[in-house]
Amino acid sequence: MKNLVILGSTGSIGVSTLEIAAAYPDRYRVVALTGGNNLHRLAEQVRQFQPQLVAVLTAADAERLRSSLGPGHPKILFGIEGLIACAVDADAHLVVSAIVGAAGLVPTMAAIEAGKNVALANKETLVAAGPLVMAAVARKGVQLYPVDSEHSAIFQSLEGHSKADVRRLILTASGGPFRDRALAELRQVTPADALAHPNWQMGRKISIDSATMMNKGLEVIEARWLFDLPAEKIAVHIHPQSIVHSMVEYVDGSVIAQLGIPDMKTPIAYALSYPERLPLNLPPLDLCALGSLTFTKPDLERFACLGLAYDALHEGGTAPAVLNAANEVAVEAFLQGEITFLAIPAVIRGTLERHRTEPLTHLDEAIRADRWGRSEARRIIDSIP
Repeated sequence: MKNLVILGSTGSIGVSTLEIAAAYPDRYRVVALTGGNNLHRLAEQVRQFQPQLVAVLTAADAERLRSSLGPGHPKILFGIEGLIACAVDADAHLVVSAIVGAAGLVPTMAAIEAGKNVALANKETLVAAGPLVMAAVARKGVQLYPVDSEHSAIFQSLEGHSKADVRRLILTASGGPFRDRALAELRQVTPADALAHPNWQMGRKISIDSATMMNKGLEVIEARWLFDLPAEKIAVHIHPQSIVHSMVEYVDGSVIAQLGIPDMKTPIAYALSYPERLPLNLPPLDLCALGSLTFTKPDLERFACLGLAYDALHEGGTAPAVLNAANEVAVEAFLQGEITFLAIPAVIRGTLERHRTEPLTHLDEAIRADRWGRSEARRIIDSIP
């Protein structure tokens, strides 16, 4: 029996993880859950899985959840202290880090420092503090299992091979809903347009990141640290069908890829069960019905956010944390109708240009860079006519 903690249980990754746990009750037991604003869903999850510990955002949320659950509810904590308490729960064997954004950094790092294996869906943890996180992973001797479909594909394609034989990693990207639109048309797109992803069902923030391809930029930074390869060895191909989830090219010219239908349960299940594979009730991949798979290079004028991510990775230090922070603020501003879609990369670029990059030697430096990036991005947004 493997005891699970799920940080971010009410989001899409958390919900899918719990569906897998429910399908295999003899293999998985949920010992702690954390949720955000969807208290109704969290209450339903608590009733079904009976965790011993739960954490929410605020004291008021904790009180509302207690009232909703009634007598016999588990211990309910709140705030960052509550998140950390769940992440380091003594009974946990695996912590699923599925909180969206930089908010997942501190509890994920706490889990690693507590000696917990982590299934990582929160890419921002490695974006903001990659060298610190991987140093802690090595120091504590824990395992970091990738949950993003792209990094899971690379993880699987590297199995049994030497890193010295790798020529490059190739991350695939759907290109989002605007891959075929003229650049001029993007000035008029609405949040509803950007949220309509053609292949994947995702949360609001990651859907916008997919439309700008910042999501792929963050994944490039994540891959750099997860697989210990420089930016020059990490490429991005647009693959509209989302069937090839990523590839590894070796020095002899061989390319090994992982393919599957676009469903996040596959990489989640592999992270939960590694090195085994769980039978999943998913449709088989029918390559004959697909007919063709296509690949193109991304246009960095159309997808400026991808170029900015590479720039921040080359800059190093605190730059990636600032990149991510500015992006989170700009995406929220777009969703609230404060800025246009094309203003998202402009806000991020302006924030990075104003940032004085510092070396990253401690987690507090990443947190300070994140706060500065949010404040500066907000200032830039407020100055837009």
